Amino acid sequence: MRINLYPGTFDPITNGHMDMINRAVKFSDKLVIGVLNNPSKVPFFSVEERIEMIKEVTDGLGNIVVDSFSGLLINYVKRNDIDAVIRGLRATTDFEYEFQMAQMNRKLYSQMETLFLMTKSDYSYISSSLVKEVFMFGGNIEDLVPEKVIEYMKKKLNN
Repeated sequence: MRINLYPGTFDPITNGHMDMINRAVKFSDKLVIGVLNNPSKVPFFSVEERIEMIKEVTDGLGNIVVDSFSGLLINYVKRNDIDAVIRGLRATTDFEYEFQMAQMNRKLYSQMETLFLMTKSDYSYISSSLVKEVFMFGGNIEDLVPEKVIEYMKKKLNN
């Protein structure tokens, strides 16, 4: 069984993330979507909210498990017998950062495999940070995130 991990903060999950998930699930017997709990970032949504959101927008895609983790990625990979980590690349700046991270992960755990997927050009400019900023200033994010995510964002803003 091939178990792949697609890690990220997903704060919130975007259409770019969904593109990666829809493509990665095709070559995974099981795709784990790993929601990173990063203590150095102040999230818009809690880990629990992000997990709930991701489960809703990926319902029906099949072999997907949503989990959370903190700390080093390699520790999660080792504990869960992950075969490969999937990372999306939007631009050359992503490549430089992701290449460096993949090399460091490989140095720390020689069995670590990283698979890079190029994002579709329709999503190359989307990031969770930009989505939040546009939303907070009243901009339209309908083409940037799944419809369910907009509901979560409106609810969060009104609380």
